Amino acid sequence: MPQRYQPQMLEDVWRKMLQLREYAVEFEEEFARLLDEVDDSRKSSARNLLHYLGIRQHDMRELQLSLAELGLSSLGRMESHVLATIDSVLGALAKLTGNELVRKERHIPPCTFTEGEKLLNQCAQELLGESPEGRNVRLMVTMPSEAGEDPQVIDRYMEAGMELVRINCAHDNKTVWSKMLEYLHQAEEKHGRKCRVLFDLAGPKLRTGPISPLEGILRLRPHRDYRGRTQQPAYVWLTQVNEKAPVTRPPEDVDEVIPLLPTDLLKEVQPGDRWRMFDLRGQRRQFTVQRVESNGCLVTTKKTSYLHAGTSLNLVRDRQLLGKARVAKLPATAQSIPLIAGDHLMLMPDNCPGELAEYGEDGELIKPAMIGCTLPEVFRDARVRERIFFDDGKIGGKIVMASAQMLLVEIQRPVLKPAKLKSDKGINLPDTRLNLPSITQKDLRDLDFITQHADMVGLSFVRHAYDLRPLQDELVRRKADHLGIVLKIETKEAFDQFPRLLLTGLRRPPLGVMIARGDLGVELGFERLAEVQEELLWLCEVAHVPVIWATQVLESLAKKGMPSRAEVTDAAMSGRAECVMLNKGPHIEEAISFLDDVLKRMQQHQIKKRNMLRPLSISKLDS
Repeated sequence: MPQRYQPQMLEDVWRKMLQLREYAVEFEEEFARLLDEVDDSRKSSARNLLHYLGIRQHDMRELQLSLAELGLSSLGRMESHVLATIDSVLGALAKLTGNELVRKERHIPPCTFTEGEKLLNQCAQELLGESPEGRNVRLMVTMPSEAGEDPQVIDRYMEAGMELVRINCAHDNKTVWSKMLEYLHQAEEKHGRKCRVLFDLAGPKLRTGPISPLEGILRLRPHRDYRGRTQQPAYVWLTQVNEKAPVTRPPEDVDEVIPLLPTDLLKEVQPGDRWRMFDLRGQRRQFTVQRVESNGCLVTTKKTSYLHAGTSLNLVRDRQLLGKARVAKLPATAQSIPLIAGDHLMLMPDNCPGELAEYGEDGELIKPAMIGCTLPEVFRDARVRERIFFDDGKIGGKIVMASAQMLLVEIQRPVLKPAKLKSDKGINLPDTRLNLPSITQKDLRDLDFITQHADMVGLSFVRHAYDLRPLQDELVRRKADHLGIVLKIETKEAFDQFPRLLLTGLRRPPLGVMIARGDLGVELGFERLAEVQEELLWLCEVAHVPVIWATQVLESLAKKGMPSRAEVTDAAMSGRAECVMLNKGPHIEEAISFLDDVLKRMQQHQIKKRNMLRPLSISKLDS
């Protein structure tokens, strides 16, 4: 008898498997009260989840190796049918050891192998709709504002392979959303298929406030080749502006428009005249008039110029000064705050315009940079030594002073080169226990519209199980509890509370989970993101809850027309979810088609955690 079949080893594995089963059923008994509120159609899913949680509190790696050595299942693919997998292994071990497996009636597995996988597919279809032919994973696309203006946008997305529409309630308004839905219905009729619609509630908005704009400055640049030689002058349209006659539409193909304060001088301009000036840097510059029209004149310049409101332009003909005009008010220039490790930033509880740091002539800091925060509750809950991140983690630091009036942040990254903090950028506080309502007043107003048009509602920045109940209650109150709820997992607290969130969500299906990897990576650390998204996928499969894989999927392709190699690997990994979400970009149709092809190919090789062994053409050797 081979050593691996020695009675002592078999008995040891048998004993450990029985203990594993005991962990599962004991955990279910301990938390049986949580099953009472779960919807009857999802009780088997909730039981399966409790079984999985019970055994995953123990280290099974040594047992797995022993099972593999015996040629038995090593428990690595048991998610959708936990107890059935354990009983299957115990049944085989019973034959090898001569032991008998005795089960109590209440410990019958909640779902068999077939039932577990079928239940996940049914729940995915209930929430997300049917998957397309040849692909198990659905494709969701976030609607840009243009989708409410141009009916061709959604039509092209559906043509490329989109199955679900996401509307972000943090952007646009009900008028635009209505247009999007109108154009969607037109596209559905044209293509002969339906698209499910997800409305994402905006939730609490934790972002940076405005920054004091810079004086409006206009930079005019001629077109140069790679050696810096001028190939073509800059074409500029000069026109006057006043309350009765705003700036008129310029001719096509001009580089810039310069508005002038009211003047009769434009009526005297002729082709060949010169406008001469000193720009902001004190550089002598000249514009040459090429064409004159009733509402302005077209001029060219071969040198870079910087102008601002009040710049004086002298009209010259044959060396004779004909008169002067002045540049009118120019649009303000958006400003950013440069920050690097060692800097300090004051975060303020209002929307007063942010300001750059002030330094004395000797370089000594007089006043740190300052910026507002859109969520005043932060100043009630944040504490010293807690971490804080801005703009998807590009800027990070710790709170060194905290009060109701201000948080002082010591910047710890970036280290080598300053990063620019702009207005309306996300703020993450992974260590702070924020006491916030899960649904804002804006969300409640939006729900009146959403419940009339949506197939599912996304709950943003969920943190605890009790965050879910207000939305469930609001849907019941509006007689819309048939709508699916999608939990957006994007905070550290949501990950820590994830099993509880699932059990609470199973009370009122349909239920889905969106793995929002942007904020999640910032809150948990990017080094943990791969591990965390795996655990979320496992737990969702255990609870038979469909997953939407989101954030920066094929982002380079969608925005620039070319995917990165890492993005292609990420796209292949996304096939383990039930749906993949693409964001906005000028090349989004290409991204949809590309992802469709990747998912169809990978489906032949892998389903969830299971490798599928189709014939490989590479396996053939020339004789």
